[in-house]
Amino acid sequence: MSEQARRRPHKPYRRPQKDPVRMLAFEALRAVDERDAYANLVLPPLLKKAREKGDFDGRDAALATELVYGTLRRQGTYDAIISACIDRPLREVDPPVLDVLALGAHQLLGTRIPTHAAVSASVELARVVLGDGRAKFVNAVLRKISQQDLDAWVAQVAPPYDQDAEDHLAVVHSHPRWVVSALWDALGGGRAGIEDLLEADNERPEVTLVARPGRSTTEELAAVTETLPGRWSPYALRMVEGGEPGAIEAVKEGRAGVQDEGSQLVALALANAPLEGSDARWLDGCAGPGGKAALLAALASERGAALLASEKQPHRARLVERALAGNPGPYQVIAADGTRPPWRPGSFDRVLMDVPCSGLGALRRRPEARWRRRPEDLDGFAPLQRGLLTEALRAVRVGGIVGYATCSPHLAETRVVVDDVLKKVGGAELIDARPLLPGVPALGDGPDIQLWPHLHGTDAMYLALLRRTV
Repeated sequence: MSEQARRRPHKPYRRPQKDPVRMLAFEALRAVDERDAYANLVLPPLLKKAREKGDFDGRDAALATELVYGTLRRQGTYDAIISACIDRPLREVDPPVLDVLALGAHQLLGTRIPTHAAVSASVELARVVLGDGRAKFVNAVLRKISQQDLDAWVAQVAPPYDQDAEDHLAVVHSHPRWVVSALWDALGGGRAGIEDLLEADNERPEVTLVARPGRSTTEELAAVTETLPGRWSPYALRMVEGGEPGAIEAVKEGRAGVQDEGSQLVALALANAPLEGSDARWLDGCAGPGGKAALLAALASERGAALLASEKQPHRARLVERALAGNPGPYQVIAADGTRPPWRPGSFDRVLMDVPCSGLGALRRRPEARWRRRPEDLDGFAPLQRGLLTEALRAVRVGGIVGYATCSPHLAETRVVVDDVLKKVGGAELIDARPLLPGVPALGDGPDIQLWPHLHGTDAMYLALLRRTV
């Protein structure tokens, strides 16, 4: 060692500083990865706890939310970029390290946070949660990422569209290739439509309220919070960004709720379908967690009809009970399996079966679901979906109406199920659902309905209406 080196003063070790915002975002991402949790369920209690401790103000909460959801939505794109900056396969990088890198990549490429601040804050987070050794790796990778903007990186890591269109779209818009393919098949058309849809999946969805008829009004809700009118549903209001629905008295009391406008339209179409004869008994056969059931119960009450809300899982049935509490008309909530129902055949005039599905229609709200689902998952849902629709047709009287709904546009969960059941069971016919949603554009060739985020501003809800004929 040289004399000069001996004389150089030793730099004291600096302990890493905890940044509450980035620590919370990291904690949420780890919960999503380790426990298969959903961010929309994990994040609210974390934010509440941080506020109670005095760590957060409104801007901190907004940044933490953006970091979590932005990172999850763009995970596929960021993984491709990170992979181009390291000398080993991505699968060999520890998941906590990848989470810190993805958070850093989002700050660099998806926000207006200055480059120096994004890198230094991410390295500081790495020092806290990973240790100084791996923090050096994080620093090196993020410095490489910071050398180009998002467009330049995408041009580098995505294959050309004309060589592999689906893989190009998968990298550019951060969706698994199989999801891109399935959505494109369901949507049809050329490049512009599928790109618009994938972009819409990566946008932050609006918070939409429903004023349950006979219990509250849109005017009441608009008077207490800043809103815009719903696009299609007469009971909908869209909250201006920054609103807190849980603070609204009508929501606390269950007279109003938070419900995507697509879900409202499904319930309205079923309720408005023309019906001859009695209209006294309605069934929601897959009622959890209760949003559609609450709207149906309110609509039924206005006509003097009663709703039976059935949900297989007892804990979800309790959520339905909570959603329906206070409904002015008659209703009942039971825990029952819709494929082995306790009711007699032909007992109902209207039946809704919003069946369990892949959830590919709600990727705006649950962006992590796109990475969690696999093509083979659809094989697991198929028998259940067919069984529930079959029992729904048995549950309705001759002349009655069944609504088959999914929060997925995947053809294997929508038209294929309906066609298969109609061929196998018989005794029913499809009716045109499009006239039941007046003013809603781009509903396709019918008779069923497929809503889309990029065309309607809703989740990608599907609805087929069937009338029992014998």
